[in-house]
Amino acid sequence: MYPAIIAIHLIAATIWTGGHIVLFFAVLLPALKNRDPTRITNFEEHFEKVGIPALIILVITGVWMAYRQLPDVSAWFSFSSVLSRTVSIKLSLLLLTVIFALHARLKIIPSLSEKSLNSLAIHITGVTLIAILLALTGVLHRFWGIW
Repeated sequence: MYPAIIAIHLIAATIWTGGHIVLFFAVLLPALKNRDPTRITNFEEHFEKVGIPALIILVITGVWMAYRQLPDVSAWFSFSSVLSRTVSIKLSLLLLTVIFALHARLKIIPSLSEKSLNSLAIHITGVTLIAILLALTGVLHRFWGIW
């Protein structure tokens, strides 16, 4: 069962991270160059249909794996082991993702225009970098440990 959960987690991570890399390079950069926010809203409209479910699957499978390996939830933030550091970092990065996403969704996207495009670009860049850091954190934990 555990290998299947890891596989599902990796597929969801591929969708989430890859989607944001595509958003950054293939959508955001041309949108900034042409000052065209509709490129971003068009992409987001389609990506959310697979991106949000992927993120939900990531959270569910990530919490399941963390709980399976470290059942004492209070130890998740103790930084007393490689696993607790990994869980702490991943949950902290997830919280940052949620903050960026909520702020963008509630404050920037409803009134997106050429003027607010730079603000959204900061959010997209942040979420993309965080997605990459989340993936790297998982890889580092799996192969070398963190610290």
